[in-house]
Amino acid sequence: MDLKILPLAITMMAGPQIIAALVLVTTRRAVRVSLAFLAGVAVATTVGVALTRGLFGLFGNAVPLGSPSDSGSVGSLIQYGLVALLVLAAIRAFLRRATSEPPGWLTGLMEAGPAHALVTGLLVILAMPSDIVVMLTVGAHLAHNSEGFAAALGFIGATVLIAALPLITLVAVGHRAREAMPGVRDWLNSHSWVVTIATCVVFVFLLL
Repeated sequence: MDLKILPLAITMMAGPQIIAALVLVTTRRAVRVSLAFLAGVAVATTVGVALTRGLFGLFGNAVPLGSPSDSGSVGSLIQYGLVALLVLAAIRAFLRRATSEPPGWLTGLMEAGPAHALVTGLLVILAMPSDIVVMLTVGAHLAHNSEGFAAALGFIGATVLIAALPLITLVAVGHRAREAMPGVRDWLNSHSWVVTIATCVVFVFLLL
C-alpha cells in the first residue's frame, strides 16, 4: 500500500461528492440509498485507478519513465505536470470560493432510490474533472514507482471510507445525526474549497 497517495482520497470526496453523501442520509431510505451510492463510488474509483495505472503502464513501456530519484526523467516530468494541475485546481477553488454553488442535480437526490444513488456514486467520481486529475496523479505515481494496482487499494478504501462517514455517523448516533446533517452539509458546501486547497497542498508537498 502506497501511503503517499492516501491524502488524495480527501480531495476525491471534497465538494459535491461528500455533499451528495450527506443529502442521501437525510432521505427516507437513507441506509439503502447510501449503500448504493457507496457501491457506485467504490466501483468508479477502482475502475478509474485501474485505467489510469494501465494507461501510464502502457506509456511507460513505450517511453521509459525513468527512476523516481531522477528529477529529469519522463515520469518525474509527468508528475510535475500533474502537480501543476493540482495547483491550478487549488487556485480555482480559492478564486471561486465566494460564488460556488451546489450543482442542480444535488436537489434531486432527496427523492433518490437505490438505482439513482448508484449512478450518482459512479458519476461523482468518473465525471468530475477534479477526480479525474486525482486518479491520473495516482496512476502516474504508481507507474513511476513501479508499483502495481494493489498499492492503490489503501487509496480506494480511504475514498470509500470518507464517502461512508455520513452513513457511519447516522448508524452510530441515530436521529441526532440526521438532525445535524443539514447543517454539516451547508458548512461543507460553503467551505469545501478549504478542504480542496489543503489536500492539494499536502500532496504537492509529498510529491516534491
